[in-house]
Amino acid sequence: MKKTIVTAVFALISCIAFAQTDAGFGIKGGLNYGANGDYFDSAENAYNDPEGNVGYHLGVFAKFGDKIYFRPELVYTKTKSDYENNSLDMSKLDVPLLVGFNVIGPLSVFAGPSLQYILDTDYDGVTLGDVKNDFTVGLNIGAGVNLGKLGIDLRYERGFSENEVSIINANGGTNLIGDRIDTRPDQLILSLSLKI
Repeated sequence: MKKTIVTAVFALISCIAFAQTDAGFGIKGGLNYGANGDYFDSAENAYNDPEGNVGYHLGVFAKFGDKIYFRPELVYTKTKSDYENNSLDMSKLDVPLLVGFNVIGPLSVFAGPSLQYILDTDYDGVTLGDVKNDFTVGLNIGAGVNLGKLGIDLRYERGFSENEVSIINANGGTNLIGDRIDTRPDQLILSLSLKI
């Protein structure tokens, strides 16, 4: 028991000693999990189809400050959302402008707006019209742990304003024509970052 406590204290001190608190630049990437409406329903669907709503992101970031910091990012994001057995794929550029606070040691919390520019949308077997707004604004909020040059964070992203796309042609089916799909992001984002 005593050995376990000493090991735990040593690990905590090591984490605090190597915490990334200085300014710098880096690269990041990870997975996005989009929820269509209710996360609990989406989680059940994810269990049955693990790749259904999973996307990815790659990008760069900068960090300015120490205890309170500013972290702008430029990220290419590819998302996937399932709607009634069809898949909506979207590519976009995200620019999160995050303000963070180092809580203790390597742990920090952050939040801020995310500027989003939609590059492309594709809905399996369906012809889509143009997205109502190519440029939208959302919110990122989350927490992260930084150990040396390596960091990991989990955040929630939600779009502020409705942004719809209309269905023009359903390739043989007419029941979807005229329907609209809300393309606002509503997702959990898991990122791994490396300071360079």
